[in-house]
Amino acid sequence: MAQKPAIPKGTRDFLPTEVAKRNYMFATIKEVFRRYGYAPIETPSFELSTTLLGKYGEEGDRLIFRILNSGEKMRKADLDALAQDNLPRFANSLAEKALRYDLTVPFARFVVQHQNDLTFPFKRYQIQPVWRADRPQHGRYQEFTQCDVDVVGSDSLLNEVELIQIFDEVLTKLGLPGFSIQLNNRKILSGIAEVCGEAARIVDMTVAIDKLDKIGEDGVIAELEQKGFSEASIEKIKPLFAF
Repeated sequence: MAQKPAIPKGTRDFLPTEVAKRNYMFATIKEVFRRYGYAPIETPSFELSTTLLGKYGEEGDRLIFRILNSGEKMRKADLDALAQDNLPRFANSLAEKALRYDLTVPFARFVVQHQNDLTFPFKRYQIQPVWRADRPQHGRYQEFTQCDVDVVGSDSLLNEVELIQIFDEVLTKLGLPGFSIQLNNRKILSGIAEVCGEAARIVDMTVAIDKLDKIGEDGVIAELEQKGFSEASIEKIKPLFAF
């Protein structure tokens, strides 16, 4: 009897019925995006490591899938870094490219690269897979699809209202019951970080708070302490846990 091939953890196959359902969802989402005037774009599956690294915080950087150099590029390996036990620097010298972690950073690179060819404000949507070197858990996968919609080149709050309308219409058309849309503003979070005296650590603060539902208040506090937040700063952050 032939042995079944092993399937890597964090990946999955899609049955025909699942593919049909997924295609229906994507078609519904695209129809709404297009009706609001958003144009589709695509970006490559991988980017230069230098484009991705440093954009997602320390934890995000650890979850980026690196692509090992091949051929003559292997000669660029930083053996001095290896001898000095500087593993992050050594890893960077072995992998000049990486699979995209999300669609936002590649989109920013796209806009900068093609700024002379685009008409602003530029409204785009993008539906493509992304990859995360996360430890697989039930219902979570290392490859999944993101559906992004953004406006670049306008500071009008009407764009924010339009995006909320899009979210509401997409979820309604997909027949999802009892959903709610929650609003956030980075300026508020930046202000809280400044009040706490931790303006330079806003990424660490928001990443920890974002895990509240998963690891609880004690877990968030422990992560903040591990990141070097003072007890006084944490006391000022605690009221956020009640929201």
